[in-house]
Formats: sequence, structure tokens, C-alpha cells
Amino acid sequence: MTLRKFALGFVVAGAVACVSVAQIPAEASGASASAPVPAAKRGLAVDDYFRLKEVSDPQASPDAKWVAYVVKTAKLKEDKNNERIWMVAAGGGTAIPLTAEKVSSSHPRWSPDGKYLAFLSAREGGGGEDEEEGKAQVWILNREGGEAQQLTETAQEVKDFEWSPGSDRLVLVLQDASPDEVEAAKHKEDTKAKAKPRPWVVDRLHFKEDEAGYLSRRRTHLYVFGVTDKKLKQITSGDYDDAAPAWSPDGTKVAFASNRTAPDPDLNFNTDIWVVDAGNADQGKTLVRVTTNEGAEDTPAWSPDGKWIAYTTQLEPKLFDYSTIQIGVSPAAGGEAKVLTRALDRNSTLPKFSADGRWIYFIADDDGTQQLLRVPAMGGAIERPIGGRKMVQAFSLGKDGSVAATIADLTQLAEVYELPAGGDLKKITTTNDAVLAELRLPEVEYVHFKSNDGTTIAGYWYKPVGYQAGTKYPTILRPHGGPVWAYYAEFMFDAQLFAANGYAVLTPNPRGSSGYGLDYCKAIFADWGQKDYEDDMAMVDFAVAQGIADPEKLAVGGWSYGGISTNFIIAQTTRFKAAISGAGEFLYVSNWGHDLYSRAWEYELGLPWENRALWEKLSPFNRVTAIKTPTMIMGGDADGNVPLINGEQMYQSLRRLGVPTLLVVYPGEFHEFSRPSFIKDRYERDLFWYGHYVKGEGPAIPPEEKAAD
Repeated sequence: MTLRKFALGFVVAGAVACVSVAQIPAEASGASASAPVPAAKRGLAVDDYFRLKEVSDPQASPDAKWVAYVVKTAKLKEDKNNERIWMVAAGGGTAIPLTAEKVSSSHPRWSPDGKYLAFLSAREGGGGEDEEEGKAQVWILNREGGEAQQLTETAQEVKDFEWSPGSDRLVLVLQDASPDEVEAAKHKEDTKAKAKPRPWVVDRLHFKEDEAGYLSRRRTHLYVFGVTDKKLKQITSGDYDDAAPAWSPDGTKVAFASNRTAPDPDLNFNTDIWVVDAGNADQGKTLVRVTTNEGAEDTPAWSPDGKWIAYTTQLEPKLFDYSTIQIGVSPAAGGEAKVLTRALDRNSTLPKFSADGRWIYFIADDDGTQQLLRVPAMGGAIERPIGGRKMVQAFSLGKDGSVAATIADLTQLAEVYELPAGGDLKKITTTNDAVLAELRLPEVEYVHFKSNDGTTIAGYWYKPVGYQAGTKYPTILRPHGGPVWAYYAEFMFDAQLFAANGYAVLTPNPRGSSGYGLDYCKAIFADWGQKDYEDDMAMVDFAVAQGIADPEKLAVGGWSYGGISTNFIIAQTTRFKAAISGAGEFLYVSNWGHDLYSRAWEYELGLPWENRALWEKLSPFNRVTAIKTPTMIMGGDADGNVPLINGEQMYQSLRRLGVPTLLVVYPGEFHEFSRPSFIKDRYERDLFWYGHYVKGEGPAIPPEEKAAD
């Protein structure tokens, strides 16, 4: 599921104990995360963003001898992103590219018999170097050799797929074809050339999504595709969206997640786990409902004997994204659910049964980390196969009990690791090692400090590269997105970049953050800008008291909910010399019916015509006259998550009040930026803005732009 609002950061990827930093064990605190480095090494630069690569989606082969994975590269020269599938031996060795470099390919999945590797790609033809991109389809590679072959040819793109246990079929996730796609399929014509503009006719309560735009009644359903005969059969239907398909071990059924509540699924955040016959002749009109909880269930996984289905579940539906994500298990035919992670009280995702059926493995968000945990399939004591101050991003299980995972830490981007059954964790890819070997990285510490009311808060702070004890440094507070999100033990490019440019960087996990339990998370429900403001400022006070932060050279800035936090911070204090507000909100009522969160707004603040006082109380707009901080405002003009109207209103207000401000609008960008040249522009502007207003160095905008004016 997608966590509540705005959990965007440019990442190139129980209760907190009340103790001081000195009392925290090294593994828990992450103290002194960087070892001494030779003086010849250099600091991180903006252009390193385009040299570092993102490794994801590790997939162990059925014989557990190989791991396929995806490498994403942001290519500045071509101004686009590319994904390529690679393979490495499970014990490590030379990585082998499996797909062409100039056409994107993703979602590698081994056939259960080990003969094929299927993947998604939008290449139009045979996958040559100069291939044009079209609609994503399933392609297949034979393990015995040869070129990739296109397997599916549907009118619409394939959004997801999974192999059947017999390796003879795929279940595809397809959105109902548009009229243009249907017509093009009839005549085998180019939809790009023939498509004509059509009006959007909207009749849904939930009618908009970022990147997708306006929503119609074209729903997402499941289809079974024969690998040999290439016949396509629809197995679910109706005015619902179906996702996350999982085959039963005998290949006769498919479990999936769907919100099928009456009278209108758009009124709530519920999803349930359902099971459909894979040979269904009535397009899914006959289904087995596995779960009945009013909260969200997702990502079903079958036990090897086919009797049970594990899944994620949320037990407090009125709290929606603030509700802890648990691991549940239910009889495949429906029946009493067991929740296996109540005592853990941490967001838990991606459940998978071990090959012997004894364990359910999952990733848990815990205390500024993500770790790989496992719980006995019918409940019991939870174990941590991969713990420590790390960021386990994804994993797959081998039939021999091994684990393949992508793992990052504070000084290393995600790489593929193997955990053999009964063995030790081993890094088996070196995708970014050469670039990282050039860099002098900052010390990063995980620290604890007290908020005003005595609550213990945690966060990461980055000391400037070349830090010398006793010296006070210009310091940037970086509130995180979400609000239900957190800063983790991973390589954060923006924090590393600021530290390389002489700043101390503070990345707190205030109340509202995930990884610290339900009570901690829901503490800011319908109360943004109160406790989280106090917690963010407590980290600033802590850094000042420790002699690291110069109280006369403070800055603040963030993206998404980090931008929202920035807005309410500068509306309550003038301590900061500069601010950067990215994709934030300003006058909350303006978002009602304009962004994609109408359900969330209603759940949290109530309907604006019924509870307007609360909407106004929390909006930074209503304290705008208190803002004195020079503020740069950024956003994409196609952002449907946090629409640009927020940035425009904030800019117009500050400009009218005479506060130094700048509005930077990026054409065609959604909430999460993708164009490499715009990402480069953002980082460079950040450094100029902070450099001018915090350090007193150089212009506030790039010199060539100032000259052009």
C-alpha cells in the first residue's frame, strides 16, 4: 500500500528508550558510521547523482544459484532514466547484463521450472539499442541462450504479472482498454498517431491520481495468459480495481487484493483478500472472500500446502495510513484471521512463506531502519534474520532457505546481498563501489533527544565533511515526507550533498513518523504542526547545545510533507535564515476536490463545510504575516498529489508581503520528479539559495540566470 502523503525524498533509494547518545550501543546508534578516509578523496558533487545507480527487485532463481535484479540509471545527457536487468551468482562474482542498455526493462521473474526469465519492457520490436518505447509488455529470455522474445501483445500495457506454479501460464494485471486502444488493436495501428483528444467524463467520487490524472471507470482486472497458446482469459471483472495477484501452489486459484465494498469503494480505504478460480468462466463473478476486516489488506502470499494465505492488514481503519501495518494469516477458504505481529507494533510488509511453510518472512520498519524479520506461520516469537542499522528494501526467498535482498546503509547505496541458510550475510554486487571509493563521506550518527514535553525523539545527523570538534557549522533542518514515513539508515543523496558543502544536516523522525509504534505515529492525527513542530525544533536545539549547529546560520527545507513542515515551521519562528519549500501545502481547504486526498482529508479533518475551523487552524496560510524567512518554493506543474496551487498561493502571499521569495515551476513533472536535468537543477538551486542566505556566499540564484534577467 502507499503510505499517506508525500513520502518523497531523493534517495538514491516499541517506545524509544530514554537514553543519552553516550548510552546507546554502537549498533543501535550508528555512531561514527564513516571510517577514516584518505585525504585524496573528494566530497560528493551534484553530478555524482548521475553516476550512482539504484539497485532493486532482487529475484532468486528456483535453484538458488543466481539472483536477477534491476539497475536504474539517471542519464543526464539523454535526460531520461533507464532500467536494466542484471544477474549475479548467488555466491557473488561478475555481474551479467541480461537486457539491452538503451531500452528500459524491469520486474524480472523466474519461471518456477527455471527455464525462463520474464520481465516487463516497453520496447516496440526485438529490443535493439535504438528501440522506440511503446506499451509495457511481458518479454521472455530462455536460460539456454538467445535474444529476448515478446510474449504478450495486449491492447493495453501490462501493469504486473506472475508465473503459475507449472510455468505454463501467467496472471496479468491489465487496465480496461481505452476506446483508442481497442480501435488500434482492431486495425493494428499506431495509437500515438491515431489517438484524438477526448473529453474527460468524470462520475467517480475518487476521480484523480498523480501521474494518472483524471480517473474514469476503466478498472484494473486479472487475466490468465497461456505461455504456449497465447490465449488470454479474463478472470475478474466489475467496477473495482484488482491487484497483487498470487497463484495457489497447485495452480488452480489466484488470490488478489481488491476494494469491493458497497455501495461505493471510493468512500473508504478498505481492501480485502479474495480468491478466484484460475479457470473461471464467469470473469470472477464467483469469488471467495478471505478477509472481512474493514481496514486494508494487501499482498497475499500462499502457504506451500495451499491451506493458508498471509497478507498485510490494518486494524484501525479510521486511522488509515496512521494505522500500523500488521502481518495476518487466514484460511484460504475464508475464516478466522490471525494477526501475528501485534506485539511488534511496527509497520510490516511483503510477507512471504518459507519453502517449508514454517515461517513467514517480512520487512519491518523499526527505529529508523528496515529489517528482515520472520514469524512462525501460526504465531510465536519473532526472529530477525537481518537486523542492525540497515535498510532492507526488498527480498526474495530461495527454496534452499537462502535469502536474496537489496540492502543499503548510511554510507552505501543498496546492493544485492545473499543470506545462505545457516550462513552469514554477504554482499554480492558492487554496482556503486567504484564511485563511492572516490568520495569522502560525512560522519552520520543516530541520536536521541528530548522534545519540550519530555518525549524522546530520534533522528540522524550528518556532520560536515571535514568536521572538527569545537567548530560551529551552518545547519540545515530537513523535515521528512509522509507524514507517515521516516528517515532511515540509507544513503540520502541530498543530506550527503549538503554535508559535502559544509553544512551539518538534521533529519529528525518526529511524532507522526513510522517505526516507533502506533501511539507515536498517530500523535499528530488531525494536529499537524504542533507536536511534530516541537520535535523538529528539539533536534535543532540539541544540535546547538552539542556545539555543532551555529544558531545564527540555520536553514530549513523539505519536500512533500517536508515542504508542509517547512511552511508551518517558518510561520511559527524566525530562527531560520533561509527556507526551501518543495511540493508543500499552504491553504488546506484549497486542496479539497483538487488533489487526490479527499477521502484522507475527510477522515482526518472532517468535511470542510462541517469542520472549517480545524482546517483553518492548521493552515500555514493563516499565519503568513509571521513569515519573514527568505523562501524558495518549488513544484511540478503536473503534480496531482500536492497541486502547484499551494506553491503559487504561498509565493504570491510572500511576494505581496515583501518577503524575499522565488517560485520555481518544473513543466511536466508530477509529485516525484523523473527528468534528470530537473533533478540537477533542483540540487544546484538548493545550494545557491542556502549559500547566499545562510553562508552569505554568492548569489541566491545561478549566475547565468541572473545575467539573463
